[in-house]
Amino acid sequence: MRQAALQRVEAEFMVKDRPDFHVGDNVDIGVRIMEGDKERTQVFTGVVLGRRGGGLTETFTVRRIVASEGVERTFPLHAPSIAFIRVIRSGKVRRAKLTYLRKRTGKATRLEEERREVVPGEGAPAETAEA
Repeated sequence: MRQAALQRVEAEFMVKDRPDFHVGDNVDIGVRIMEGDKERTQVFTGVVLGRRGGGLTETFTVRRIVASEGVERTFPLHAPSIAFIRVIRSGKVRRAKLTYLRKRTGKATRLEEERREVVPGEGAPAETAEA
């Protein structure tokens, strides 16, 4: 009874338009930043290292390299400060957490690309240019 009541309350705050992304995917995350009375969107691009939790409290960690230094950031999936999540590339991985990428640099951090069917409008670009 109590669990059902919590789920109903949480359902009001959950964001419905988040794309389906997995560990190992390269993603763009648009983060809303307030500067005074102006709002801007800053894009954080990186590899999803892991996801944890469920429901309203679900979070995911994204890692990128800036000036030869690794930067990790953990985002709440349903936070109103996230403007968008866009899947750039799907990585083929065989584990739930990619913490081993922290020790690697350069080409050793590359992941094999997985062929996944992408539904247009699900956060990924509708068409990709093939060169």
